[in-house]
Amino acid sequence: MQSATLSLSSPCSIPSLKPRKFGSTAVFNPIRISCSSSVPKRHDHSASSHTVSVNSLPNRSWHLSSSSSLPLRAWNFIPSDSRPDHFEVRATAAESADEGEKSGSLMKTLELGLLFGLWYLFNIYFNIYNKQVLKVYHYPVTVTVIQFAVGTVLVALMWTFNLYKRPKITGAQLAVILPLAVVHTLGNLFTNMSLGKVAVSFTHTIKAMEPFFSVVLSAMFLGELPTPWVVGSLLPIVGGVVLASVTEASFNWAGFWSAMASNLTNQSRNVLSKKVMVKKEDSMDNITLFSIITIMSFFLLAPVAIFLEGVKFTPAYLQSSGLNVKEVAVRSLLAALSFHAYQQVSYMILQRVSPVTHSVGNCVKRVVVIVSSVIFFKTPVSPINALGTGIALAGVFLFSRVKRIKPKAKAA
Repeated sequence: MQSATLSLSSPCSIPSLKPRKFGSTAVFNPIRISCSSSVPKRHDHSASSHTVSVNSLPNRSWHLSSSSSLPLRAWNFIPSDSRPDHFEVRATAAESADEGEKSGSLMKTLELGLLFGLWYLFNIYFNIYNKQVLKVYHYPVTVTVIQFAVGTVLVALMWTFNLYKRPKITGAQLAVILPLAVVHTLGNLFTNMSLGKVAVSFTHTIKAMEPFFSVVLSAMFLGELPTPWVVGSLLPIVGGVVLASVTEASFNWAGFWSAMASNLTNQSRNVLSKKVMVKKEDSMDNITLFSIITIMSFFLLAPVAIFLEGVKFTPAYLQSSGLNVKEVAVRSLLAALSFHAYQQVSYMILQRVSPVTHSVGNCVKRVVVIVSSVIFFKTPVSPINALGTGIALAGVFLFSRVKRIKPKAKAA
């Protein structure tokens, strides 16, 4: 049998053999070897310039061997647009695009996390400062007007310096927004009345019943019948609030019914916004709508506050009441700023996530506010009271999850 060793005759002109270098623009063309032993002789005209004919030459032989795993190829400085090079370029571009997409997604996640953190933080500050003011200054209508007044100033500054686009409002739009502003005003007023009467934790436990009012009002005015899953999720909410109420140390009926009225008015606002829709071409975003409602609420409530409580926020009156003017004024301002800030951030989050995600975030927010207020004010909480609050909040979370379950369509 003939030896399989390939040999090259010395007189042949052999191109310089160098290992392939990566990252170069040069092209490496392989040395093509033909053998006449047992394989039929084949001609490659496309690379004839690099073909070395090998016959049975027993005289001098050079064995081609290399310690490198890379193939030996002849050096050629002709540029090439071959497919492998293009494939490598495309792969690199795709990897860069994937990295850019991952980086953008990470930045959006961090931004959303920051917004949720600010939402919770501003809520904590609002409830703490607001409670501190209402404990010594028993005029909830005036406190609510101050909060709307500060919000009105912030909106005016925002529009004046083009921090947010100033909307063009028509009379028809104002007529539609007016009912929303009325119930928004009442909702915040009743919340402040409740905070002035009972503990912050108890007010927010009662406000956990908002889903109950949402379901009832939607069924009455929108014809949206709840699914069995939704009805089932309302049971722990109602049961938990009842259990927390009968064991609440700071319980009184004025604070309880004020919180309940806040639930009713806040959910009425949501139902009204669905019932009385503005035309699509005249619609506006949530932040603009909230800004307009804030201004309208101030002008609606200011005369009511003067009529019911009089002008009771002057330095002379505060001093005559034995209050620290600077302390009350600073805390009222901080509460008002926190109130407007958390509302704005809430709408910014709603523009980035689905309503279900926002509802779950709102449930977590209520837990954070209750826990922080209990710690800050050292509110006495019995195990049964804590259990009732936990059951109610768990029901709210369950409600936010099952609400998106659609009823199965009946077969025709």
